[in-house]
Amino acid sequence: MTQPSLPELLHAAVTAVGGTERPGQVAMAEAVAEAIDDGAHLLVQAGTGTGKSLGYLVPALAHGERVVVATATLALQRQLVERDLPRTVEALHPLLRRRPEFAMLKGRSNYLCLHRLHEGVPQDEEEGLFDQFEAAAPTSKLGQDLLRLRDWSDETETGDRDDLTPGVSDRAWSQVSVSSRECLGATKCAYGAECFAEAARERAKLAEVIVTNHALLAIDAIEGAPVLPQHEVLIVDEAHELVSRVTGVATGELTPGQVNRAVRRAAKLVNEKAADQLQTAAEGFERLMELALPGRLEEIPEDLGYALMALRDACRTVISAIGSTRDKSVQDEDAVRKQALASVESVHDVAERITNGSEWDVVWYERHEPRGGAAYRHSGASLRVAPMSVSGLLREKLFTDRSVVLTSATLKLGGDFNGVGASLGLGPEGAERDDLPQWKGVDVGSPFDYPRQGILYVAKHLARPARDGDRKDMLDELTELIQAAGGRTLGLFSSMRGAQLAAEELRSRIPECPILLQGEETLGELIKNFAADPRTCLFGTLSLWQGVDVPGPSCQLVVMDKIPFPRPDDPLMSARQKAVEEAGGNGFMAVAATHAALLMAQGAGRLVRASGDRGVVAVLDPRLATARYGSYLKASMPDFWYTTDRNQVRKSLAAIDAAAKQTEAAATE
Repeated sequence: MTQPSLPELLHAAVTAVGGTERPGQVAMAEAVAEAIDDGAHLLVQAGTGTGKSLGYLVPALAHGERVVVATATLALQRQLVERDLPRTVEALHPLLRRRPEFAMLKGRSNYLCLHRLHEGVPQDEEEGLFDQFEAAAPTSKLGQDLLRLRDWSDETETGDRDDLTPGVSDRAWSQVSVSSRECLGATKCAYGAECFAEAARERAKLAEVIVTNHALLAIDAIEGAPVLPQHEVLIVDEAHELVSRVTGVATGELTPGQVNRAVRRAAKLVNEKAADQLQTAAEGFERLMELALPGRLEEIPEDLGYALMALRDACRTVISAIGSTRDKSVQDEDAVRKQALASVESVHDVAERITNGSEWDVVWYERHEPRGGAAYRHSGASLRVAPMSVSGLLREKLFTDRSVVLTSATLKLGGDFNGVGASLGLGPEGAERDDLPQWKGVDVGSPFDYPRQGILYVAKHLARPARDGDRKDMLDELTELIQAAGGRTLGLFSSMRGAQLAAEELRSRIPECPILLQGEETLGELIKNFAADPRTCLFGTLSLWQGVDVPGPSCQLVVMDKIPFPRPDDPLMSARQKAVEEAGGNGFMAVAATHAALLMAQGAGRLVRASGDRGVVAVLDPRLATARYGSYLKASMPDFWYTTDRNQVRKSLAAIDAAAKQTEAAATE
């Protein structure tokens, strides 16, 4: 029998999900199929509305090799597993004459632990374990969450936290879950045969398509023992997030609270000498963390270096001694020992990494503002260590022995893929070098007519923003824009302080337009309320730049208060910038401008989410029009009609608002 063509397969899949075929989706599917056939690497920019999930799923399923799909957000993972994959598999089954299996796989702590649920949680201060259900008052929020979890454990088939609706607090979930280090292992655990995490791994081993997240992909790349099954094709969706997610996984942290917790957990399991050594080292570390250390530590201060070495050595002693339990009355000794060992090993690994002082690591000290008086003071101090760059790691671990496809709506920054490619460990597109993976970039466009649907307005007349300065002229401009738009505004701010000040000021200036502020409700509730009332505005910071999908009349004005460059005192970003400059490159463009371009591209993408959307992206920072790097940033954003004419923009917003109100009135008649 003749194999069905890719267009036939794509048509069947698109019909099954109730979609419409688009030229960009077809072009993407063809490019992905070619890359998989050739074992090549591909970067695909596919604008919002392209239908990119089918653009990669159909050629991957048609090829028949095992594929891992990694995404950044829970929303996309759910869409793939609950909607796109089931319908696509059913639609392709008659044509392929097989029904590919698919499965979701996450980190172990995302699954309910039956051992924790039934046997209790190792208690830090006491011997053995305690029953969390008895310890929590049944009328408290924690008690109610734990009772819900116990009932849910009898109903759930997956044990996946994200399948529990409504969700529970992090504190409640921590009582019934374990990290991979704390897990006893299926063969040693009394509940190993029923383990939800082990069942998910078994399903993944049998599946042709495995859906996971960037974090687990990073763990698979960084740690020696693989957690993902062997696969021939890797597809990274939301790929603009990959570098920051991998950096997050590769970042270590050391706090006095974390160290003291390790001391308490180990105390009952080792001899007195080892316990005292760790206690003394912990006290020395805590004393130094109370001092006002500088941000980035290009050289570790001598006192801190000694304290970290003492902590490392004490942890090593405890790890060796923890096998011989001092108190045989400890209940469920294996679980208690495993949790203690996990805590001590975590402290040891970070202390050793910092004392080793790799030139490829950045170390810095952070102190968060105290929020609860002196008792809170110590918990706000931390030492952090992160890789200067993850590009070498990604080049070595990601682009070897498999075809890799990376896709997002924002991969071309400044008009080409090379900036994102460099952050992934790739050389310039088309460069012929044996030590660098070969790759190709494809922009399949967008189904939206950006020049007709949107305006990019730069408030060129405003004063250049000063760091944390008072921007009365910006607030005046913002007020006029929101009034012209009749609300309908998503305000994207470069700092939470800026969002809070603007919300406070505009609530008194334009009370007819409710202002929602990030942090006052859950993000889901805020977006729901924003979408429900067109007069409403939503102000916030980073997660709103990338996490809002509100098509229709509720979001017709997207405002950016200023170009979102990283803070000059950001230890990691400034270290990366300095490293580029020392290598002879342009550190500002390679790091700061690239960071800003990616956020602005994502932020501007919040405006047009459907073919009927109309509106304005307003940047209240004149540097976008006047600075030399402005053209690079504009080239990274959707191709909206561009203007600096404030009067024209007000007229356009008023006309869009009037048309929306007319449509709303007609819908209610």
